[in-house]
Amino acid sequence: MRARRKATDMERNSTTAPTAPDAPAAAAPRFRRRLVTALAVAGPGLIAANAGNDAGGIATYASAGAQYGYRTLFFMLLVTVALVVVQEMCARLGAYTGVGLGGLIREQFSVRVSAFALLCLITANLGLVVSEFAGLGAALELLGLSRYIAVPLAAAGVWALVVFGSYRYAEKIFLVLSLAFFTYPLAAVLAHPDWGQAGAQLAWPHFLAGKDFLLLGVALIGTTITPYMQFYVAAAVADRGIGPAEYPREKADTIAGSLFANLISMFIITATAAAITARVPLGSAAQAASALKPVAGRFAEQLFGLGLLGASALAAAVVPLSTSYAVAEAVGVESSVSRRFREAPLFLGLFTVQVFIGAAIAVTPGNLIQLLVRTQVLNGLITPILLTYVLILANRRSVLGEAANGLVFRTVATMCVAAIALLSAVVLVQTLLGWVGIR
Repeated sequence: MRARRKATDMERNSTTAPTAPDAPAAAAPRFRRRLVTALAVAGPGLIAANAGNDAGGIATYASAGAQYGYRTLFFMLLVTVALVVVQEMCARLGAYTGVGLGGLIREQFSVRVSAFALLCLITANLGLVVSEFAGLGAALELLGLSRYIAVPLAAAGVWALVVFGSYRYAEKIFLVLSLAFFTYPLAAVLAHPDWGQAGAQLAWPHFLAGKDFLLLGVALIGTTITPYMQFYVAAAVADRGIGPAEYPREKADTIAGSLFANLISMFIITATAAAITARVPLGSAAQAASALKPVAGRFAEQLFGLGLLGASALAAAVVPLSTSYAVAEAVGVESSVSRRFREAPLFLGLFTVQVFIGAAIAVTPGNLIQLLVRTQVLNGLITPILLTYVLILANRRSVLGEAANGLVFRTVATMCVAAIALLSAVVLVQTLLGWVGIR
């Protein structure tokens, strides 16, 4: 109580003191308090949203900027709204039930329906684990280290962090890795974009009619509202022990994380739109970073590579964790990062297998850029299926009680899921027609 009173007196003196030298002394404690508060709020919501800007995500955003310039910025503005709505529902489910999505789906739906949801998630995550380690390799090659050395070392580090650490410790490392995303705004500024044109296309739609643009739109949805993000945030909130009393702070974390992550994705689009004027799809994982060098110098190229490194390392842990959470919850066994191997063998064993396979495939020769983008398209097709489960769960008072979706929120959430489903269905139909020769 004495310390709190002393702090109050300091604030009172800082507002009434007429001399200038007292102002910095008062401002410093206020800044520290705000910084501590911000770090205390940051958690699963920020980690999950930032993990969405993974290697495949960066490749997709960069390809969008390279191929269509600033045209996709308005589309990303709409996707941001949907991401905030979806992530908030998932975090609320985890906080008010103490169970992740895998466990809730198992409890609320039939065995066949639950198995279908789980199959969708595993399918969506399968290629992503490989892409994260491929992204790690590409990033470290940009920074001068061979991927044949970097990828195995990174895989060992990610595995040890999860298997031997606690959730709290792993979360701190994840938050530190999130700092790498600040490199993208710097890279965008150094690329000298046309801010007026970018602002105009952010505020007003400049869409193109055509299959390729629509396909890229679904890929952007798939990489922004990725299924593993929803499964991870719900499970991580429950694993962290966040309950209804703490949920207001977690809600702020979830919303702020979603806004921050999509702001970063817009900077990636802006940077590559300014640097690559040929308006063609990217041909290599490093091309987006290399394209910044002629217009912004080596520093911007390295910044882009550093961001790719942090993003890939973060998602290399989060993606396999989301699969492990979902499978372990679905079969009703222990699922926590804070458990030892003998206490959660299925959870940590599945995580280990995914890391090993992802790293092994990532070091094989070849260009994975088109695989990464197509993986995001697959995610875009699967996402509305899994979001339907989330929407049904968040609407049920038998699950959330008074915290269930109200009329307005339920309407907005339904519109978001329906729009994503419609866009995915159009792309699926076009793809099937293309296979039989109908364009």
